[in-house]
Amino acid sequence: MFFRPRLFSFLIPLGLLICSCSSRPEVTFSETVTEQYRPEYHFTPQKGWMNDPNGMFYLDGEYHLFYQYYPDSTVWGPMHWGHAVSKDLVRWEELPIAIYPDSLGYIFSGSAVYDRENTSGLGTEETPPIVAVFTYHDMAGEKSGATDFQSQGIAFSVDKGRTWTKYEGNPVLPNQGIRDFRDPKVTELIKEDGTKRWNMTLAAQDRIQFFESEDLKTWKFTGEFGQSIGAHGGVWECPDLLSLTAPNGDQKWVLLVSINPGGPQKGSATQYFIGNFENGTFTPDDTMIRWLDYGPDNYAGVTWSNLPEEESRTLFIGWMSNWLYAQVVPTTSWRSAMTVARELSLIEINGVLLLKSAPAKELESLRGEEITIDKTSNLPSQAVEIKLELDGSDNFALVFSNELNEKVSITKEMGLVSIDRTYAGNEAFHPDFAAMHSAPMSWKAEDLRIFLDACSIEVFVNNGELVMTSTLFPSSPWKKAAFISGIENASFFDLKK
Repeated sequence: MFFRPRLFSFLIPLGLLICSCSSRPEVTFSETVTEQYRPEYHFTPQKGWMNDPNGMFYLDGEYHLFYQYYPDSTVWGPMHWGHAVSKDLVRWEELPIAIYPDSLGYIFSGSAVYDRENTSGLGTEETPPIVAVFTYHDMAGEKSGATDFQSQGIAFSVDKGRTWTKYEGNPVLPNQGIRDFRDPKVTELIKEDGTKRWNMTLAAQDRIQFFESEDLKTWKFTGEFGQSIGAHGGVWECPDLLSLTAPNGDQKWVLLVSINPGGPQKGSATQYFIGNFENGTFTPDDTMIRWLDYGPDNYAGVTWSNLPEEESRTLFIGWMSNWLYAQVVPTTSWRSAMTVARELSLIEINGVLLLKSAPAKELESLRGEEITIDKTSNLPSQAVEIKLELDGSDNFALVFSNELNEKVSITKEMGLVSIDRTYAGNEAFHPDFAAMHSAPMSWKAEDLRIFLDACSIEVFVNNGELVMTSTLFPSSPWKKAAFISGIENASFFDLKK
């Protein structure tokens, strides 16, 4: 997770705000009140500030989503882990706060694993624990000028993530004197000799470090990657290490690394590397800079752990915002939403391996009746999926607009896919918000899937071969779609939860 607290020295001291798990207050959530920009099918907290998704796991029919959360304000503050669950990745139930700050610091980003064999000893054979691994951020230490104010701690749950107990031996991985030392993503690996080990992928300022453990409590450094490879316009953070199968059947490893600033559209973004991983060493196939999403508003995304083997897929979700302006966007009682869930896979285009990011199949459960539309059409609501088949020309142009002459356009021209939100409504909150954002696409665009919600647009070209995500704040919901060129067939679905 990214934040530079030194910019916000007015924050209330930690000791006045933290509370322990044992004294956790009960939280009751009332029915959501409809308000401007509140998404209809993207997850948002009922109130307060949200950023990075954390600790996602699947267990017994539930997808768990934890996230960086500050319940007492709509700007960043002492970080907690918020919590929501879903049975289908699209209808979310917000639960009470999962993990609170304590005397060791705020609870920054991390991950959670199902310790099925109770290697940690924190559960039992009959009731294996879920173990959350997170970064402690000692605000007092940072303000004092220390460099070792971030360390890694763990907490465990034996009731399917509803309540958590912090490990009494925290921190389990002390700081090495690196200022930015955070965001542990833990996965279980099976080594060549058949033994199982826990692997931690950790951001360490301008590189990724790898650690190994047998019990999630004692960690050994095994290697690092990236100090002079990839995009380095800002701090590296929120990594994830994925094992995926290439189209030719080879097993490849994909390393996700978020960076802020330094993204292709200014501010924050997520790059990825494809290569091999063995014994703590990640070796990239090449040094090409690749971006997971070329829009300005998909950041710090990671994947779910413990998915059913029969699903054979990798599920991802990201924070739908950008640190350039995240704290000043024009929402009121809440700030930030998550992207739609996405399925990651490897594809080969013109001899180059790329990471495809397709909308999760569960989104189809939101669809109402499919309605075929002509060159122009009125939109049925502010929550719509649009399917477009292109005419083979490899260029296209379409516009969504409202009665106030606000508009957002999506085009492909001269090998660039673009979203132009220059005239898309409310933008005075930040000078860099109103802009056109473009992505290179040298291969042919054949179809589009576009997901509109109250304050966002997600564009999937060729079902995720190229993706652009952008937040939008129109003064009035989009009312009309105009398909200007390059489109052969168009239809839409009204999306309702």
